[in-house]
Amino acid sequence: MELRVTYDKSVDTAYLYLSTSQETVVREVEAVPETIILGFDSEDRLVGIEVLGARKTLPTGFCDQAEQLS
Repeated sequence: MELRVTYDKSVDTAYLYLSTSQETVVREVEAVPETIILGFDSEDRLVGIEVLGARKTLPTGFCDQAEQLS
């Protein structure tokens, strides 16, 4: 599976999709306060990771290589 990553420059947030299905996130858990949010589907499987403050948290250039949302 190829990892899909999106980046929204207007809010400096990256989202890493861990599932190719269109599963809806039904539960979110703040894994690292104000930085990392884990998204789980209805079967409690981890389907995505949201990174707030992505440019300062992720490796240099990571956000530039992501699919740009804004």
